Amino acid sequence: MVMLLVGVLILLHLAGDLWLEWLNRREIRRAAGSPPAAALAIMDAPTFRRSSEYTLAHQRLDVLESLFEAGVLALVLFGGFLPLLFAHVAVLAPGAPKWDDALFILVAGLLLAVPGVPFEWWSQFRVEQRFGFNKSTPGLWMTDKLKGLALTVVIGFPILWLVLSLVRWVGESWWIWAFVALFAFQLLMLVGYPKLILPLFNRLTPLPEGELRDRLLALSERTGFKASTIEVIDGSKRSAHSNAFFTGFGRFRRIVLYDTLIAQLTPAELEAVLAHEVGHYRRGHIPKRLAISALTQFGALWVVAMLARSDWFNPAFGFPSGEIAPAFLLFSLLSGPVAFWFSPLSNGLFRAQEYEADAFAREATRGPDALVSALRKLAEKNLSNLTPHPWYSGFHYSHPTLVERERALLKSA
Repeated sequence: MVMLLVGVLILLHLAGDLWLEWLNRREIRRAAGSPPAAALAIMDAPTFRRSSEYTLAHQRLDVLESLFEAGVLALVLFGGFLPLLFAHVAVLAPGAPKWDDALFILVAGLLLAVPGVPFEWWSQFRVEQRFGFNKSTPGLWMTDKLKGLALTVVIGFPILWLVLSLVRWVGESWWIWAFVALFAFQLLMLVGYPKLILPLFNRLTPLPEGELRDRLLALSERTGFKASTIEVIDGSKRSAHSNAFFTGFGRFRRIVLYDTLIAQLTPAELEAVLAHEVGHYRRGHIPKRLAISALTQFGALWVVAMLARSDWFNPAFGFPSGEIAPAFLLFSLLSGPVAFWFSPLSNGLFRAQEYEADAFAREATRGPDALVSALRKLAEKNLSNLTPHPWYSGFHYSHPTLVERERALLKSA
């Protein structure tokens, strides 16, 4: 019965995903044939058609990847691969408490990530290359993968060992202490990531003295957003896409601008983009997102504990009852198909926060013009999809479309 439900869950997820892709593809082709006036106000007709081609190219790859991932997941869950791996890994660390369990989860996760690598490569060196966005090289791409693998082992293995060891140390309440440890690590990474991990992949340099730096520092002072530094990241060595963000909290907070963003926007437009990011901070979005993450993590660990203690979950997949490591891995594999159906709820929350951050930026820069201009340039440079199907947008977009954002900005101006 359990395996039947799992099979239905996988098929429903795949069917829902493919249906949304079909709806969106149909909507894009319809709009490409007769571009709406709101879209043509943002980009000209040739650019709009090119953005449609770019989105369709990625969607074709997404469909193939969805089919392939569903097949791999079904094969792994129903083919007996995981229990076999669990038994083989157990002999590698005899007498080492929980090392074998942590190693099992780590090895299984790495092996399951391998089938997706060709799709990542094709996306980077075929789709992104075709539309002029790829700036990476095969050597740099492979180096990034190896660095990511090393970080997964160096950071992931000790954390897995700690969480699984808590079962032996504190008993049935292990999942509460695991939550405390994982959430503390998450907070630590808010400070440690930009200082320790990000420099392994990118070069960050202080924003040079000049009009832009003075303008952004004045904005930070005016809005009560204290940052330790403003840095420029060399995103252009991998992609022509652009972005801006801030990391850390308190006196460790940093503002980070992509070099591509600085090249594409004027100082006034960059100020508006940064004001939007500050808006997330000033409107309390960061602690709200952390709280949601904490509640989700807490609930997930409780479910894992319940499943591991049950006499039906692990045995259905060929594992001994009571083993935490298999329950952890199985839960992570099955959570994707389940979380898919709740994504409109989380996306709806994030989209509401984007509107609030836009409104803050409008007030902080004394009008919507600079932000609207910046968003239009970014949409054009990034070939953003301006006309997604509403259902597809609800499931896949954490940001409103530019047409929706402009409407909200100008309506309240």
